[in-house]
Amino acid sequence: MDAMEINKAIAAILVAGITFMVMGIIGGALINPHHLHEAAWKVEAAAAPAPGGKPEVLAPISAMIATADIAAGEANAKKQCGACHTFNEGGKNGVGPNLYGAMTRPRGASEGFSYSANVKAKGGTWSYEDLNAWLKKPAAFIAGTKMAFAGLNSDKQRAEIVAYLRTLSKTPVPLP
Repeated sequence: MDAMEINKAIAAILVAGITFMVMGIIGGALINPHHLHEAAWKVEAAAAPAPGGKPEVLAPISAMIATADIAAGEANAKKQCGACHTFNEGGKNGVGPNLYGAMTRPRGASEGFSYSANVKAKGGTWSYEDLNAWLKKPAAFIAGTKMAFAGLNSDKQRAEIVAYLRTLSKTPVPLP
């Protein structure tokens, strides 16, 4: 290539850039947006419950657990929870802790998993009703949890998952 061809290529690039810039200026002058002083649609967020406020009252699932379909609970748990949790004995923690033996160990005590301070501070051991409330909406049961799961609305699905989690132990928690 000689110098004249290189100059033509550079000139073409410069002309294209200047053309796009001029078109942008002309387009901006032709289309003058009108900025609204207030929102066209008002979106009102639901009021957050006050800290220490009363949580939503859930129907007790203790009676449902005794007759819950454990196979359906396993399928639901793997579908709903399997992306973040493992269920096998000695399984590694993922985004969430391994759930084997979760009902027989203290809350926030899965070895090697970094829980939020609020989960650690909650203390205690998981009960059937605690797990029911947790699976309904984790952030409502323990505010400030790192768990981003929205929750399960179905009482039946929650009971099945809790019944399945109960089986994940060498010594399952007695049925209520």
